[in-house]
Amino acid sequence: MLKKFASDALGLSDIGKIIGPEDYDKTDADDYVRHEDGEKIYFLIKTKADEYCFTNLALIHVDGENAVSSKRTLKRYPYSQHKMSNVALETAGKVDLDIEIKFHLGKEAYSIDVDKRELEKLNDLYKALVYISEETNENNVMLEMASQSLDKAVTVLQNSRTSDANLADQYKLLTEYGFDWLKSVRKEYHKKDFGDVFEKYINN
Repeated sequence: MLKKFASDALGLSDIGKIIGPEDYDKTDADDYVRHEDGEKIYFLIKTKADEYCFTNLALIHVDGENAVSSKRTLKRYPYSQHKMSNVALETAGKVDLDIEIKFHLGKEAYSIDVDKRELEKLNDLYKALVYISEETNENNVMLEMASQSLDKAVTVLQNSRTSDANLADQYKLLTEYGFDWLKSVRKEYHKKDFGDVFEKYINN
């Protein structure tokens, strides 16, 4: 009930409004942020029906069926599992009341209308999402290259002229080394926390 009154007091409409940090605790999305795990809200857009909460770990979408329904569906998209792509910002024309930020998270496509007076703030979100898209893409390339390198090493070993006993020992050593190596590569390039990116572009 308190959050409903707070929502009304913020004067929200179908066009999204950017919510400041001082009002995060008045939103539904804040209840689903994993504060216990160091998750932090960096950007939050709210309409009458939906909330789009960008944290250092994921997009939390509180999906309302419509503006008058109290029913909500919670959707969570970790950046490490759902690739950010196709980030675009559509600015307003002379008669438009809103600007639009668009992006894909995995198979999900988002298009969020925001009050055009919020352009400067939305520019910061756009830059952060573009950076996340570029970084995750580069990291995926590096992980794929590492996996291919190990596959090639195994193929070379299998085609080498050596006894079955030596081949078995060498294969065991290679797979054990390869597992540890890939684990370290994954730790470096499979990024989960993008707090540094949001700090750079939004809290600067």
